[in-house]
Amino acid sequence: MNATTDSIAHSADAALDTTLDTTPDATLAAVLPAPTFDQLGLLPELLRAITDAGYTTPTPIQIQAIPIIMSGKDVMGGAQTGTGKTAGFTLPLLQRLARYASSSPSPARHPVRALILAPTRELAMQVHQSVVTYSKHLPLRSVCIYGGVDIRPQIAELREGREIVVATPGRLLDHVQQKSVSFNAVEVLVLDEADRMLDMGFIPDIKRILAMLPKERQSLLFS
Repeated sequence: MNATTDSIAHSADAALDTTLDTTPDATLAAVLPAPTFDQLGLLPELLRAITDAGYTTPTPIQIQAIPIIMSGKDVMGGAQTGTGKTAGFTLPLLQRLARYASSSPSPARHPVRALILAPTRELAMQVHQSVVTYSKHLPLRSVCIYGGVDIRPQIAELREGREIVVATPGRLLDHVQQKSVSFNAVEVLVLDEADRMLDMGFIPDIKRILAMLPKERQSLLFS
């Protein structure tokens, strides 16, 4: 991680417990067998979704991140594109929220419990697809909200109740103004591509959003 991400961590008011290092260690790799997803302690519903997606072995970022995030600690992590970073925070996030999974149609049973911020529409959609892929066997609801499209369908989804909101900062603040989203029950905040968000000038928006979140929450920063 670099000074840019450290700045975002400070802005996020997160006392990060763990910084992940995914630098390969050839000696350990030669001696220790790679753990399976099952050995990481994931729920059967998540393991089924992983199998359905065609994955068999977790990547280094997943091996490090999943147990730590499931334990409730704050994390700062960095990994290159294509290393499974998104699943590295999506899977343990879903595991933590599984206790709230409900088939009830009542919006009151589906308050926003996890907020994932991404800098662009494309990245938000990619993250949301990961959430959809791995939550397919759990009655958890999610929504992806971003600008450049009609806000009314997004408002309708939020009012139906969604445990997981993946959003770009600007459009999320539009929903705050519309009073279509509440953060009272948020337990986990994820800042994905944190460096890019700072480079794109999102820090003021992020600070406004953070000020609305509960102080007691888990904070995860990934770049």
